[in-house]
Amino acid sequence: MIAIRKLDAAAARAEIAALAEVLKDCVDGGAAVNFLTPYSEQEARGFWERAIAEIEAGKAVLLVADHDGRLAGTVMLGLDTPPNQPHRADVKKMLVHRRARRRGLARALLIAIEAEARGLGRTLLTLDTRHGDSAEPLYQGMGYVLVGVVPGYSLSSAGGLDAAAFYYKPLD
Repeated sequence: MIAIRKLDAAAARAEIAALAEVLKDCVDGGAAVNFLTPYSEQEARGFWERAIAEIEAGKAVLLVADHDGRLAGTVMLGLDTPPNQPHRADVKKMLVHRRARRRGLARALLIAIEAEARGLGRTLLTLDTRHGDSAEPLYQGMGYVLVGVVPGYSLSSAGGLDAAAFYYKPLD
């Protein structure tokens, strides 16, 4: 069973160990989410501390997915856009722990973050992911439109450089 919850800053602080576990698991599993291996729990906690400050400042929203009673997935909505882009938000840190993949968590998180964005008056979402990543079919299947691919965009934990795919989705 999947449960989606919105965490405010205080709730995120209370869940920081579980949040760090999900992030570390994803990085250790090869996810291209801005970090390289080896990646420590302390580094993951540091990321979430910075993210919690964004939530506290009203610059981000954090949703989590629980699976079998444990926090197993995350997605953030980045709201810190320039003055001429108050209608837009960024989908960030879409993470699902390897123990809970292929169970609909990512889809449920995307549906929920889109509803959150609509509720905040956002009409356009953007995101990026590693080109060729397993998440691309999900994004495309949920109506995200590929803008293009930038080769050599980021370092890869596997060595070399990864291309990044950039997407957008207008919200009805």
